[in-house]
Amino acid sequence: MDLQNIFTAIEKTDPEIYQRLDTRRSAMKSFANVGKVLAMSAIPLALGSMFKKAYGRTPADVVAVLQFALLLEHLEAEFYTKATTQYSGLFPTTAALGAFQTIAAHEVAHVKLLQDTIKALSSTPADKPTFDFTAGGTLDTFDKYTTLLTVAQAFEDAGVRAYKGQAGNLQENKTVLTVALQIHSVEARHAAHIRRMRGLKGWITGKNNDFAGIQSTYDGEEVAVQEGVTITGINTAVNLAAATESFDEPLDKDAVTAIVTPFLAS
Repeated sequence: MDLQNIFTAIEKTDPEIYQRLDTRRSAMKSFANVGKVLAMSAIPLALGSMFKKAYGRTPADVVAVLQFALLLEHLEAEFYTKATTQYSGLFPTTAALGAFQTIAAHEVAHVKLLQDTIKALSSTPADKPTFDFTAGGTLDTFDKYTTLLTVAQAFEDAGVRAYKGQAGNLQENKTVLTVALQIHSVEARHAAHIRRMRGLKGWITGKNNDFAGIQSTYDGEEVAVQEGVTITGINTAVNLAAATESFDEPLDKDAVTAIVTPFLAS
């Protein structure tokens, strides 16, 4: 194993890594006698420690983010697939059914991409859980078309905010970050399209409290201050609605987990 080449490759991926450590020289010095002190099988663990020092994260942390994203994509893929295959009569038009079928295909592709990425990182993708899209019988998801659209919107909006919330945890792995961003932008397109199907704007306005059953999806979107700047103060055209529509706020893992948990069958 050529450590010189390893460090060169790391530096190309993240030119600032040695600012997070001491210096490139000190990092190389730490590994200078690795062949004498460590078994070759232990080198990945030593490199993992270096990454932990540089970023506060390990490769396992990156996989954990991908596993979390995979759960969300499984949720969406099964939701759209079930809606279009078992409840196709719920859709009022061929175009509406076609839109859901297209999104279903996208979500299945997202699942496959995440599974392949996790495998490429020498890990095993988590199994798909069993879902309950009635949230324990509290939602008539597959009984009313209006509810179906509302739940779809909540899933998509939560997904967009979830990917945004996890992006920082992938910043040192540009390949994995690219995978996440490829999915994130499409989820945003899905969210906008579902909103249009409901006769709404394509973006979130404030907390968007039009469906209390899954309100937590929108908590925090009422923020009108960005980086210390009150957006409503820029000019008279930027009112509170426009200010909150201009930016999507991220959701952390705990918040997304709270949204998803009711849809996991016990």
